[in-house]
Amino acid sequence: MQGLHLTADLYRCACLPELMSDAVVLATLCRSRTLNAGLSLVGEKWHSFPGHEGQPGGVTGMLLLAESHVAVHTWPERGGVTLDVYVCNVTSDNSGKAEHLMHALVEAFKPGQAQLERLQRGDLAAPGANEAGELLLEALNPNSVYGFRFARRLDSRRSHYQDIEVLESRDLGRTLRIDGHFMTSEADEFFYHEALTHPVAIAHPAPRRALVIGGGDGGTVEELLKHPSIREVTLVEIDAEVIDVARAYLQEIHRGALDDARVKVRFEDGAAFVAETREKFDLVLLDLTDPETLAGPLYTKNFFAQCKRTLAPGGAMTLHLGSPFHDPGRVRGLAANLNAVFVQVHCYGLHVPLYGAYWGFAVASDTLWPAALPPLEVRQRLDERGISGLRYYNAEIHGALFALPGFYRDLVRH
Repeated sequence: MQGLHLTADLYRCACLPELMSDAVVLATLCRSRTLNAGLSLVGEKWHSFPGHEGQPGGVTGMLLLAESHVAVHTWPERGGVTLDVYVCNVTSDNSGKAEHLMHALVEAFKPGQAQLERLQRGDLAAPGANEAGELLLEALNPNSVYGFRFARRLDSRRSHYQDIEVLESRDLGRTLRIDGHFMTSEADEFFYHEALTHPVAIAHPAPRRALVIGGGDGGTVEELLKHPSIREVTLVEIDAEVIDVARAYLQEIHRGALDDARVKVRFEDGAAFVAETREKFDLVLLDLTDPETLAGPLYTKNFFAQCKRTLAPGGAMTLHLGSPFHDPGRVRGLAANLNAVFVQVHCYGLHVPLYGAYWGFAVASDTLWPAALPPLEVRQRLDERGISGLRYYNAEIHGALFALPGFYRDLVRH
């Protein structure tokens, strides 16, 4: 049968002790996480093992789903947990729900180390059943999904903060996925990284110091360093393992920029860094995962105000907003928060293949007006800075990025 089978072996779990030794507590967690993922619970069975020499016993249990099952076994004396999630995909694709559930369960146990496995199951007798590779889907909203097939997995790990995967496909090349969300790929990274970086950097007459929050794949830093006036880039990435993965697998995206002498890498929370720093930057680039991830606090009006405080005179901040069509509420809310903080907010957009949609961005500043820069001036600045070989951004595309479709313009109108 067609289906997705996910397993996880968790070690050194730092969750509440009751979660690993009390069947009622564990069952309650598993039921709530399963229902939150949109799966259908039809039955369950739980068993507690007796303790030994003052140590609590573990728990084993299973939820029977209309889609298949969830199984859990705990070893409190070892701080270990095994998880097993299987969903059938014959009549509908439940892969996204299974991914969501597994992530929620792993997060609840707070493992120091995790080994995650993924098996795409199917009818091996069917011609070409597994030749196309593993199909991974991502939701744009509760009603819309898109996806890609990947021939193989190069890495799959659970860091202290999130699930990190590196996959490879014929169309996308090596692709980074975090917490079930596509982040960047070798084949299409230039759409996002050039669009995030060059409209604001070209609009600034001579950016010297830049701050990148997130962006551990190194693609944004690599684009910034193409501007010869840049003397220093501070990259603040909360998860060191993202940069480890980028150095190991994503050289075609960062092209060594993570180890450039002009780049200072700091492993810490972006909100804490911005709140505490006294440094001033010409450009602040928020290269973040989506708001529903651990980056959520960095999409708030308060954080935008703290970023504004770090800007040097004439400086600007840029970030991505999400899909204006599939997630208009998010885009509207972010634009409103930006307008509450900055004098000028210039939204723009383009289609990003890896994100499956037309994607929104914004430049926020008190003085910089990138939309007003004519093509001739953009071309002159590109030539003076010796920037060539860009695959998306150019003098003509600069103004076109800021020419918003009517529905998007209505969303962000201040």
